[in-house]
Amino acid sequence: MPRTASARLALVMALALAWPVLPAGAQQATISTRAAAFDDRDPVEFGRHAPRRLPVHGIDVSRFQGGIDWHAAARSGVNFAFIKATEGGDLRDPEFGRNWQAAAHAGVLRGAYHFYYFCTDARTRADWFIHNVPRGAGALPPVLDMEWNPHSPTCQKRPAPEVVRREMGVFLNRLERHYHQRPIVYTTPRFYRENDLGQVKAEFWLRSVAHPLPEVYPGQSWHFWQYSGTGIVGGVKGDVDLNAFAGSRTDWAAWVARRRQ
Repeated sequence: MPRTASARLALVMALALAWPVLPAGAQQATISTRAAAFDDRDPVEFGRHAPRRLPVHGIDVSRFQGGIDWHAAARSGVNFAFIKATEGGDLRDPEFGRNWQAAAHAGVLRGAYHFYYFCTDARTRADWFIHNVPRGAGALPPVLDMEWNPHSPTCQKRPAPEVVRREMGVFLNRLERHYHQRPIVYTTPRFYRENDLGQVKAEFWLRSVAHPLPEVYPGQSWHFWQYSGTGIVGGVKGDVDLNAFAGSRTDWAAWVARRRQ
């Protein structure tokens, strides 16, 4: 990404002008898409695969962002947000309820995510998520966050890859039956590689903050790219993760119409 704020702003303004507004009256027209006026404290050059080539951007958040001004975030170009809801089998993010409601009121499309540990069975974890995340019109698909957490004080188990994928299947299937849509899988390069997640049938949200996705996940299709952990976004205090959708504004509108509850 460009190294100066002025250069970044010029690029996002150019992108905003380059993509046409969807026609009035179309189903997609109910989904407003704002150009991302984000900054980045530690930007990376991604070459020809740079996320700035993609027009639809958003963020993911948890309690660590504190109180978020979602209206300001929307004005900054946050078109979607993945909001942490639960962790393990008994933890609920204390900011989830407020973020869930406030994001919707600000017109930001949002989905909830679950951070997975391996010290409780998959069915219990799925039921905990279902207990805490409402099923209702307007939500994006739920997300299963799969990554190793070596800093956990209570659970550092690392099962064999076939066990990981089996537990994922139980969790994904249970949520799919409840929410009537297949969850998205978020993962990191190491977890993806060590557990051969290319075998998992799901839409992927992939993290890579140093290299383009084709270099890190060769041959893997994806729908969302977490390209920075040092984003600066209006309405959010401190660093926040930045994400891009894999497609045009029209692709985004069609995907949302197909996948939103």
